[in-house]
Amino acid sequence: MTHGVPSRNWSYPTAIKFGVGRISELADHAKSIGLQRPLLVTDKALASLPITAEALSVLEAAGLGRAVFSDVDPNPNEANMAAGIAAFLAGGHDGVICFGGGSALDLGKMIALMAHQRADLSVWDLEDVDDWFIRADADKIAPILAVPTTAGTGSEVGRAGVLTNSVTHKKKIIFHPKLMPAITICDPALTVGMPKFITAGTGMDALAHCLEAYCSPFYHPMSQGIALEGMRLVFENLAEVYTNPTNLMARGHMMSAAAMGAVAFQKGLGAIHSLSHPVGAVYNTHHGTTNAVVMPMVLAFNRTVIEDRIRAAAAYLGFAGGFDGFHDQIMELRTALAIPETLSAMGVQYADLDRLTEMALEDPSCGGNPIAMTQENTRALFDACM
Repeated sequence: MTHGVPSRNWSYPTAIKFGVGRISELADHAKSIGLQRPLLVTDKALASLPITAEALSVLEAAGLGRAVFSDVDPNPNEANMAAGIAAFLAGGHDGVICFGGGSALDLGKMIALMAHQRADLSVWDLEDVDDWFIRADADKIAPILAVPTTAGTGSEVGRAGVLTNSVTHKKKIIFHPKLMPAITICDPALTVGMPKFITAGTGMDALAHCLEAYCSPFYHPMSQGIALEGMRLVFENLAEVYTNPTNLMARGHMMSAAAMGAVAFQKGLGAIHSLSHPVGAVYNTHHGTTNAVVMPMVLAFNRTVIEDRIRAAAAYLGFAGGFDGFHDQIMELRTALAIPETLSAMGVQYADLDRLTEMALEDPSCGGNPIAMTQENTRALFDACM
């Protein structure tokens, strides 16, 4: 910090092709980044759906083949990555099209990152710690094109992917600047077929990203503004798309909010994510839904530090009652989306809370929480979430 002015590193996202029906441009955009034999990476559920068949047909008609890899778990791990790399190399592919929700996008990025790296480099050597990313050979990272089919993680505009270590059950954030997709296609029509619980969970993930970024103590006024507007889009559109899945205007607003959340959280995340990550890794719960469960408890946990900031957000969003009014709106939204009320309702056991507390304190997100997280207060926060 010089003369009281904070020093931060900022970057903003990629070329985004936004609009209904723009999946029809997939082959043109793939060719524009040099792809001739792309591997489309998606998840098991999506692989058999018409939207995936349509995307593959667009590629095939343009002479780009219709190769697909879909052995992707809800919380993808290094075994999924190894299988994807084997498919990538066996098919002689020259790039990855990440197609789906956060799991498929994250795993597709990991395949592109690691397929051609030297044999002695582990993906865990590239965790988002200091400048570990320079250990990778940037020239050997395959080009990435992203097509989100959910509106939540925002991985389509991010430079990282989340990978779960299948041995330790810890989620790790793997970072490299070249993991930013060269082009992203945001077609709201692709999100219409989401199951309702996925619409709810992914939408609440977008809200968690915006809310935690907004509350983060770090200096990043651009992210601050994006986070605030992202929250408005979620509050105004998530319950609508949950009730009326074919409302494409609202679907589009949710896709925007998801991308905005991922841009905003360059400013930081906090206790919502540091609690959610270990729960998801140990219990295989849906990430966004887990975020939604712990969100009001974390909001209350941070109240003494963030109350003025939340009061300002409530005023912008048109919520009466300041902090309490904002909190009530989150509770109402959770109820409307049939979100479980507690971690116990998701199957979390009291016997695991000490272990989960340790994992939460190791999670990089905890460093961005407005109130410093300690062994004692984090364990108490888990208790409150039960």
